[in-house]
Amino acid sequence: MATEELKYPGELASPQQIHELAEEYRKAAHHLLPLGRAGKPLTRAPFRLSAIHAIELYLTALLLHRGHNPNQIRKMQHDLSARTEHTTAAGLRLRAKTAKHLQSLSQNREYLVTRYGPEMSATASQISRLTATLEEVAVKVTLLIGLSPSQRQASPTSAKKVQVRDLATSLSASPAS
Repeated sequence: MATEELKYPGELASPQQIHELAEEYRKAAHHLLPLGRAGKPLTRAPFRLSAIHAIELYLTALLLHRGHNPNQIRKMQHDLSARTEHTTAAGLRLRAKTAKHLQSLSQNREYLVTRYGPEMSATASQISRLTATLEEVAVKVTLLIGLSPSQRQASPTSAKKVQVRDLATSLSASPAS
């Protein structure tokens, strides 16, 4: 009886599929954001987890798009700093503040703190910074992958499309450092 080698989930996914998944987590994060309550850091945890995971997926989509091996990407685990280094080498130009935030997310192990460390929730990065990082990564990765608006899972309102386009324009005009 021959044993069949099991594929790791996501190993065969295309960059576009990973990007679509990132879009869904980004949308979920935005839906979860208003559920958080001031002075109650734990109520922000679902938003944080969705936002951080979306960022990780966007960076993964770009790495796959640029031909990186899925097994090598998986070995990075949840290290956003390593993913950022590789995506920067692959052409992603982030604002210095965003790149620094991605590095701090890794150094502070915010992904794990968000999942398992309720006693440390007050030390997590600011919601506005996490939101800005998510949006910048989403817009710039989408542009680099070259997905057309019909391929991208856009927001249902045209106002949101204009807002994303305006954000993309302003971010692409921002210096990388």
